[in-house]
Amino acid sequence: MRRCGLRRLALAAALAAVCVVGAWFPGLPVGWQSSGLLGSQSAIAAEPGCRPDVAVFGAPVRRVSLKADEARLTFVGHATFLIESAQGISAATDYNDYVRPRGTPVIATMNKAHSTHHSRNPDSGIAHVLRGWDPAGGKAEHDVTVSDMRVRNIPTNIRSFGGATDYDGNSIFVFEVGELCIVHLGHLHHTLEPGHLRAIGRVDVLLVPVDGSYTLDSDGMFEVLKTLQARIMIPMHFFGQTTLDRFLAKAGTLWAVERRDEPVLTVSRAGLPRQPTVIVLPGR
Repeated sequence: MRRCGLRRLALAAALAAVCVVGAWFPGLPVGWQSSGLLGSQSAIAAEPGCRPDVAVFGAPVRRVSLKADEARLTFVGHATFLIESAQGISAATDYNDYVRPRGTPVIATMNKAHSTHHSRNPDSGIAHVLRGWDPAGGKAEHDVTVSDMRVRNIPTNIRSFGGATDYDGNSIFVFEVGELCIVHLGHLHHTLEPGHLRAIGRVDVLLVPVDGSYTLDSDGMFEVLKTLQARIMIPMHFFGQTTLDRFLAKAGTLWAVERRDEPVLTVSRAGLPRQPTVIVLPGR
């Protein structure tokens, strides 16, 4: 593996309700999210190399073989993507009990923000369940390689239910596959510090929450996007068209925007767009 430097309306409403209950604290000081006050105090200092089979609304998805330098991403919904490698290794992001890929992934990553981002009863067939937090306290540390896919985490902080900061309570996950660095920001609540950036490394494909409230506010998230400079940015965690359109209106002043008809994207390092591009996959 080459290393590198750096559904439906009811379901959407249910997901939004869960996030409203557990994630939004009106009492937080204005600008707290994007000011860096939630910045990690113990980001990983090392600089490692970065090195669902379900179509939204039941649209058919054709599975074709991948070349050695390719990866396939399927937007399952909310914050869940299925990432597949040429050698048949699959990883599901923010694996939960509401929105799941069809079939059992080899690897499942989770965040603890809400029940729509983790599972209390993950499929017993999953070989590697990677929680973005340490249930015993402290910092979660994962670095797992299965065949041609490597998955590792960078701890971040998260707001607790009382509004305080839970240091190292969540994670960004990096997937190294097909010479690509694919980064899932998870339920990110703060901008990134130099230690985070060094640990993440190069970013080719970025999976980014764009709700602008339950996670990081819009200004803060755009700061993150400008800093990471991914060639492909794929929105997630937006609940409905209005929220997505608001993000795209601003993104369109900075980068190219493409809308796809199917929730599946096959990518390779050589085939990345020359300029940073937001690619919208159908779903919510």
